Amino acid sequence: MKVLHIYRTYFPDPPGGLQEAIRQISLSTRACGVDPRIFTLSPNPVPRDIQFPEGVVTRARSWAAPASCDLGGFESLRQYRAQADWADVLHFHFPWPFADVLHLLGRVKKPAVMTYHSDVVRQRALGYVYGPLMRSTLRSMSAVVATSAVYAQSSAVLTSVVDRQRLKAIPLGIIDYRDDPQQGRFAPQCIERLKLGNAPYVLALGVLRYYKGLHTLIEAAPSIASTIVIAGSGPEMERLSELAKQVGASNVVFAGQVSHEEKVALLNGCRALVMPSHLRSEAFGMVLVEAEMFGKPMVCCEMGSGTSYVNEHGVTGFVVPPESPVEFAAAVNQLVRDEALALKMGAAARERYERLFSGPALGNAYRGLYEEVLGL
Repeated sequence: MKVLHIYRTYFPDPPGGLQEAIRQISLSTRACGVDPRIFTLSPNPVPRDIQFPEGVVTRARSWAAPASCDLGGFESLRQYRAQADWADVLHFHFPWPFADVLHLLGRVKKPAVMTYHSDVVRQRALGYVYGPLMRSTLRSMSAVVATSAVYAQSSAVLTSVVDRQRLKAIPLGIIDYRDDPQQGRFAPQCIERLKLGNAPYVLALGVLRYYKGLHTLIEAAPSIASTIVIAGSGPEMERLSELAKQVGASNVVFAGQVSHEEKVALLNGCRALVMPSHLRSEAFGMVLVEAEMFGKPMVCCEMGSGTSYVNEHGVTGFVVPPESPVEFAAAVNQLVRDEALALKMGAAARERYERLFSGPALGNAYRGLYEEVLGL
């Protein structure tokens, strides 16, 4: 069974959570007997084809990327058609409006599925222009996958455009790397570099973007009884650093961009993972899955997206209202001050990961979907 994934960017270009989600789906389904490939655009597509463990990545040139929407030329359409002819199933990843153009002009008569990762939240003008094509593409899909039942029910686009028979819910997942013997070798250096010592700390992890809600975490920081490590870089760094000075958040440590090994060390050592994202652009929160993989409790916010599906309130951690520093601090402090509670919730998080978000769970769910749309 041959499956072609279609998305605007992919490794080795600068990564993001959605690219990692595609990689995990590809690796997990490969373990279930699927042959995946990825078609993408790149500003420098040399070489054109790259062999990764998850499959061959074929890249056409990205000529521009307005509003993070990479656009290709006629050569990208030609390459897309060639790859689509190879595939048994086309797997689109939303949002990427140019993929709708490829799908329309490519006219490849193959079963197609779409993983709907997020509503178009910030680019409202683009949403109005793109709306008719988007709805046409969604209606043409053999199946549309939301990353949680919560998101499927709360997305106005999905509920109004996709009928119930074609709308599926398959959570994202990550293949377990927690016990890889190579992963923990930089732990002492990382902890020493950040001067964390032996006291409990909580961890926020990811690209510093507008929807991550880190202003709420920093405003809550003076009331949190532990060090707070914010690991990652991004466009909000300067604003957040200035906010930390303004509110006297002396317990906040900006770790900057961390390597994978340093990330593993921080996840291993933290008391809890915190994710104060406040907008639906945070549709799932892959870092929450990573926290569950490491058996860590979490604190996140209720936005009607998949985050409160990954983190089950009162079981694997706490879910609080968005942009509520007082409630966020209170939830974090419960885990900081009560180690037994943190361990209990962490164990529940690990069990939830194995059942819902592990590699086998992800691979089997998508292979079953591919078989369904192929009529096998």
